[in-house]
Amino acid sequence: MEQPIFFDTWSSLGRVFLVGGLAYAALVLMLRISGKRTLSKMNAFDLIVTIALGSTLATVLLNRSVPLAEGIAALALLVALQFAITWVSARSDTVKRMVKAEPTILLSHGHAVGDALLRERLTFDEVEAAVRQAGYPAVNDTITVVLETDGSLSILQSRGTRETFPTGAYQEPIRFPTVSQQED
Repeated sequence: MEQPIFFDTWSSLGRVFLVGGLAYAALVLMLRISGKRTLSKMNAFDLIVTIALGSTLATVLLNRSVPLAEGIAALALLVALQFAITWVSARSDTVKRMVKAEPTILLSHGHAVGDALLRERLTFDEVEAAVRQAGYPAVNDTITVVLETDGSLSILQSRGTRETFPTGAYQEPIRFPTVSQQED
């Protein structure tokens, strides 16, 4: 029997809308209950959870052999596991080291740090491109580049005066009142 390409039946279309709407609502509710951290992309583990949630939702929507209750249970399991692992890693350095990578300094004051670029499989040209995208004309002795745990590159500049920041990037630091200033 041939599989339909454009349209199968009205009941299958109705199932997608009904199951999709209910599964989506259940996922949004679970994410609201579990907190913002569930979908953050702070490290590779978070990215994997986000992809797994999307894949599970798609399976529930399109695979007729997966009942709604089983799909919601699978979504709940992923959210609960992510919550548990992040909760434990916030309280245990051992678990944190197992789950989360440490940031890596790639360039310090414009110079490559040891074999960091090779170890992280990046080229100097890629780092230079990130520096330009951040608004700096080139790598110089005031630039430090850090590969963050989520894979993004942070560009830091020492001797930060208004003139050394890219156009529009400098902002006055926020000053919070100290306890003694609040009492006055």
